[in-house]
Formats: sequence, C-alpha cells, structure tokens
Amino acid sequence: MKQLSAQVLTTGWSFRQTDVQDADAWMPVAKVPTMVHLDLMANKKIPDPFLGMNELTVEWVGEKTWTYRKTLPKVDVKDGASLVLAFDGLDTLAHVKLNGETILKSDNMFVPQRVDITKNYKSSEDNTIEIDFDSALLRAREIEKEHPDHRWLGSNGEMARLGVRKAQFHWGWDWGPVLMTCGPWREVRLETYNGRVADLWLDYEISKDFNSATGTAFANVEGGAGHSVAFNLRLGSDVVLQESAKVGDDGLAKVEFRVHKPALWYPHGYGEQSLYELTASLVHGESVLDTKTKKTGLRKVELVQDKDKHGKSFYFRINGVDVFCGGSDWIPADHFTPRISNHRYRKWLQLMVDGNQVMTRIWGGGIWEEDVFYDTCDELGIMIWHDYMFACGNYPAFPKFLESVKEEATVQLRRLRHHPSITIYAGNNEDYQIQERYNLEYDYKDTDPQHWLKTDFPARYIYEKLLPDVTMAESSNVPYWPGSPWSEGGRKISVYDQTVGDLHQWNVWHGTQEKYQVYDQIGGRFNSEFGLEAFPHMETIEHFVTDSKELYPQSHTIDFHNKANGHERRNALYIIENFRLETGLKGYIHLTQLAQAEAMMYAYRGWRRQWGDRFCGGALLWQLPDSWPCTSWAIVDYFLRKKPAYYSVARVLAPLAIGVQREHQDWSVTHARPSKTTKYQLWVSSSLQKKVQASIELRFISISSGAEVKSTILKQDVEIASNGATDIMSGVINNVEEEPHVLAARLLVDGKVVARDMDWPQPYKYLPFEKQDLQVAFHGHKMHISSKKPVKGLVFEEREGVLVSDSSLDVAPGDEQIVTISGLLASDKPLSWTYLGHGEGGKGQA
Repeated sequence: MKQLSAQVLTTGWSFRQTDVQDADAWMPVAKVPTMVHLDLMANKKIPDPFLGMNELTVEWVGEKTWTYRKTLPKVDVKDGASLVLAFDGLDTLAHVKLNGETILKSDNMFVPQRVDITKNYKSSEDNTIEIDFDSALLRAREIEKEHPDHRWLGSNGEMARLGVRKAQFHWGWDWGPVLMTCGPWREVRLETYNGRVADLWLDYEISKDFNSATGTAFANVEGGAGHSVAFNLRLGSDVVLQESAKVGDDGLAKVEFRVHKPALWYPHGYGEQSLYELTASLVHGESVLDTKTKKTGLRKVELVQDKDKHGKSFYFRINGVDVFCGGSDWIPADHFTPRISNHRYRKWLQLMVDGNQVMTRIWGGGIWEEDVFYDTCDELGIMIWHDYMFACGNYPAFPKFLESVKEEATVQLRRLRHHPSITIYAGNNEDYQIQERYNLEYDYKDTDPQHWLKTDFPARYIYEKLLPDVTMAESSNVPYWPGSPWSEGGRKISVYDQTVGDLHQWNVWHGTQEKYQVYDQIGGRFNSEFGLEAFPHMETIEHFVTDSKELYPQSHTIDFHNKANGHERRNALYIIENFRLETGLKGYIHLTQLAQAEAMMYAYRGWRRQWGDRFCGGALLWQLPDSWPCTSWAIVDYFLRKKPAYYSVARVLAPLAIGVQREHQDWSVTHARPSKTTKYQLWVSSSLQKKVQASIELRFISISSGAEVKSTILKQDVEIASNGATDIMSGVINNVEEEPHVLAARLLVDGKVVARDMDWPQPYKYLPFEKQDLQVAFHGHKMHISSKKPVKGLVFEEREGVLVSDSSLDVAPGDEQIVTISGLLASDKPLSWTYLGHGEGGKGQA
C-alpha cells in the first residue's frame, strides 16, 4: 500500500460557451482555480469589466452556460485503492461528467465535492471530465417563480439571489458591479489512496486559572486501510503529545491530552500568537498512508453580556483579557477571487496590524474565505467576526434549501474550527433589518422553531435553530450570535437598540444623515458597521476612467463606479456642511477623503473613550477593501492605496491615544449663530495591560496667526489607567473674547511624544486657511514637517511601492513631526502632498 497521492489539476483545461458547438469554440484556460470572466479576458473575448462602463457590455456572460473540460492524467490504481476527484469549489450550478457520464450535480458554491471515480476511470483510455456551469442568474429566477408563496424581499441585487447558494455580491451591491461568475473557482485534485486522514481537530478547555488545557485530539479517517493514527502535538521543538490510537468503526481515532502552562493565543497587542502544530499520520502495518498537519492555537473566547447601568454589555474577553475590538469589515478584495494571491492577502491583512486594527468581520454577502486568509489572521493575531453567508434579504427555508445550508455550515465549520482567530459566528448580515422594514412576522416569545417555518420570515429557523445547532456541534468554543445587527429581539426596533447587542449605525450617510461629529452620541454596545464614502486617489480614478474627458467629479464614468444609492446627494451634503467647495477633481477627491477621515476619527475616538466603562465593546468600520476600482466606503482602495482615513483610524486605535474634543453645537439648526461659550474635554485611551505615568500638554493656537491665545496647560505624572480610558481635564472656551483656535494636545511618556490630537472649531468652511507656511524637508528617508500656523489634513501621495509611516496629519506650530518613507529611490520623482486650504489641486512636493 502506498501513501496518498494528490495531483492538482491546474493546467491543461479548456472552456467554451456550451451552446457554441463549432470545432474552434474551445479556448485555453491559463490555470485553475478560475472564473469564466478571467478566461474570456485572457482570450480577448471581452474587455476588462473594471474599466470604463464595460460592466454593461459583459452582462451577457452571466446569462450563458459555460463548459470546462480536461483530460485526466494517467493513474495506476492498485491494491484496492480509491481514485477520487476532489473539487474544493464549483461556482455554482455544476453538472460534472466523466467520459460523457454524469458523476456529480452541485448547486452550492460553498460546498466542496468529492467523487469516487474508481469504477468510472478507464486505465487504458483517455479520461475526460466536462463541467457544465448553468446560469445562476437564470436558475435563481426560476426558483423564485417555483415558490410564489415566499416573500422575496431585501436590498441590493435582485431578490431571486436569495434562493441560490452563491456569493450574494455577484448580483451587484452598493459598492460592486453585477458580474455573474461561474467556473472551478477553487482547487481541483485527482487523489489516489487506500486510506486518508479526512479531518483533524482538537476539542479542548482552558482551566479557569489558564494554567492548563485539557481535551481530545480527533482524526477522521476514510478508506478501507489504516488501523491506527499517530498523533503529535508540538510547540516548536517542545512535544506535548505523542500517542497513537486505533481507528474505530465510525472512522474516528482520538487521544486525550493535557498541556501544563499552555502557550495561549492572543490578538496582537495583547500577547503572543502562539500556534501549536497538530499532526496525524494514518498507519497500516509499517506504512504511513497519509499525514495531515494543522496549526492551531489554544485560547478561551468569551462574549461578555452582563447587565449594567446602560443595558447589557457586548464585548470580547480573550484568555481573561478584555479586548476593545477596533477594526474593519471585510468584503472580497477582488470580484474575481481566484485572482487574489497569497501575497496579496497578506498585504491586506498586514495593513490591519500596521493600522492598529485588532478585528475584522467577514461579511455575509461575500465568501467563506480562502485558507490563507484564516492562516494569516492566526499568525498576525487578527480576531475574526465571521458572518454566515446571508445578507440583506428574507431568505427562503424550503426543505432542499435548508439541507444545502446545513451541509454548507457543517463542512465550513469543520474546515475552520482549528483557527483561534475566529472568535464569533453571526447568522447573517442585516436580515433582521429586512424583517423589521417589511414588518415580517416575528414573535420573540414564540419558541417553536417549526412554527417559525410557517411564518413569512422563515429564515428565523436558520438563524435561531439550524446555525446555532451546527455551531455548537462543530465549533462549540466559538460564541454564536443570530445576526449582525441583532439586539436579542423583543423590541419594536431591536436592530437599532443602543443598549444591547451589536449595531449598524448608518444614520451618518444613510438614514437621518446625522453630522459625523455626533458619532459618539449615536453608537451602541458594539458598532459592527458604520462608514462614510470617499473617492479613491487620482491614480485609481485614472485607471478606470479611460476617456480623459470624463475626469471630473460628476462624470458618467465616475458616477458609474459608485454603486451607492444617492451618493451624489450624500457626498455633497457632507462636503457642503463642513468644507469650502472645490469643484475640480483633485480638490474634490481631497475633500471627500478628508470628510471620511474626520468621520472615522470622530467615531473611533469617541467610542474608544466609552470602552472605559465598557459601554462600547468595539467598532468595525465599513469597509477595509474594495472588490474593484471605485468610489466606496473603503479606507484602502482596490490597488491597496490607503485613503487618509486609514491613517486617522490607526492613530486613534494606537495602544495609547489622546483625545480632545469640543462639545458639538449644530450650526445647521442655529442659523449658524455661534454659542458664546463651548465646553471641551481631554482624555487618554489605552489598550496596555498596565498603568502608565505620562505627561499631558494642551495648547490653544490661533488658526489665523499661529500664536498661542492663552497659556499652555501642562500636567505631569498623570496615571493612565490600563485597558480603558482616563479623563484628564475639561474646560470652557470663550467664543466672544477668544479668536478661533485649535486645541493641540500631546501625550508624552518618558519625555517622548507618543500621541497627538487636535480639535478644530466646526465647521472648517468658516475658518481662515491662509499662508500656513507648511514646510516639508527631506533628511535621508525621513520627512520633517513643520508649520507657522495650524495645518489640517496633510495628505501625502500614495505611490506604488512607496510607503509612508503616517499621513492625514494635523500640524501645529512648534511641534515638528517626522514621517518615514520607504521604497523611494533618490532618482524617483519626489512625493507630492496637499492639505486643506492649499487650493484646487494644490500640491507640494517633498
């Protein structure tokens, strides 16, 4: 007997439009995994749908059936071995034939398939597989018609999408195009084996004092051979388990283990990301038939929901340590996901760590991500809030659909249960909002799951029965939450409750369109979505705008690459309310980016302060990446170009961050009448696990002259509380006697500046920005930045291959800041920069 042999079927494929039968209809496929649009572009059959308005010209692709084929390699199958075709992902309605004979029909993009072809394979002849991918778009419409009694309701895309288990964003979203993909989107393999380790995992508990971990290592074995499994668990060179177990009649082998003083996994900034290596070898006699290895972490996750003076808490505790979960929501970083390389995944996730973000939320309208995503989160210490793949709809619950959902949930949780980074599963994205919007039947006191199936909101059965049951069975050490947002039901408007559960706060931008300055007043116990749009950088716009005549803010092409409903009004509103209008493209870009940066700063700064008494347990902005080049809520665009908001968020989420803020006075509802006095407050937020002695400096600097309008306040030997917020001082500004000025705050530890903040009178459009005399001087790979007057929103060019350590800066006179540059050669053109009031398209060069 031989070891398992797996041949990855990457090359040698061809494809065609199924109903085109010409001899030359077959076209080459560069590699699998793939999607049909990628192959059509490679064969120059369609233009790049990301450019101009080409999305419209390629819509027909999603209405056709496409066939992929490949001749299998020759395999010698002996000694009772099995020959299996393994499909890690077929998108979506797939009919697989081997030598013209049907061997598989699949209708769920998220369910891997394995087909034993031992009896079908002809060793003396060529063996060819063909996969027909029917149109998910057309089939979804048929399913909708087959179930007329269901209320097909929701937002984004057409509602027929709810009946097909395919990535929902493929139907189009308010940030992405309508591009209906198909194809073998994940790896295809031909495996030969007598026995294999099909799965490997740990089930364990951490003791209350965190000094021991006890549990069981499991291996699930398939095939007729292999009588025992040799387990090995190690941390580096330290072996903590080495034991064998017989394979039972149920295919399971298991051994118990105990680890004394385990090395625990923590999110970054809170401890080490210790990863154990678990190995299982299937043994038959003297032969090892298969070996599987997984890296896993030992940790205890608690979702703390205690009644308190505000209502009920919602925050995460990892290994006994409370964690404020500042981070961002994740959508697929490319509409054509096979195009995202492992290197690109790492770059995206490293951005989170570099930006002091500790949690990401895999959004329910996307995909169960690639293995490399979870592996990298484990390694880098990024916590994952993981939605199940349901978004913005009233999903059906007919029997076949429920069977598919259960199979999907089971297979995915088994794939992912060894990842310590996954710290919560949520049943859906915004489906309870759909229930409330359309007044679908929901009686919180009704505890009969079978009755839920008879209501016009049958998906409650999925979120409150099926998925929690699967989560408990397959990944019991991860908390489950029915939806995002959700507030435990029982309230008239439960998903908007600020006192319990998680909240999607869209009353900035959407909804009542509040001013972003009041984010701290409208947040909840955990703010899992919020955001403000911004244009990408000019280089990104110049990529997708192929006609130079379209390079102005309101052009058809630029509007086409912004899928948000009403974006024209909303962008204009937040600019007009806050800034002096600039109508040229470069100036307009900067204003939208500055508005986004300010909004995100106000949100995180205020909500992190509320971590002090655990009112706010976390904040995840919408969104980190883009799936194509566009204008959206992303703080980093499709090409990994950081918008100013990325840097603003990084500063307010730093281990130590200082905050200073005037009380908000809404100029729009007081006829722009200024108040005679304004209160302000100053505080420090900390994620450190120990107290810190620090000095606090607060200066009051004239915006028009740069002079100090009153004496600096300096507090020394201030004790900063650990893992919370410390109120430092408050005061009153006399708006009658004192000219407009900024509050410039600095936090110093051991004499070094570790944090800055600057509060400005609002709105900026009333302020004089004249001759700030900003100086940016090069000293090697460092830029030394100074000014004679306060400067707002200094943004550096984002150039491919060049990194700046900080941007989106406020600069105070007498406080030089240093920004490090990497990747810029002496022969390269200097970086350009701009800031508020610098003029239309105003650029400096460093």
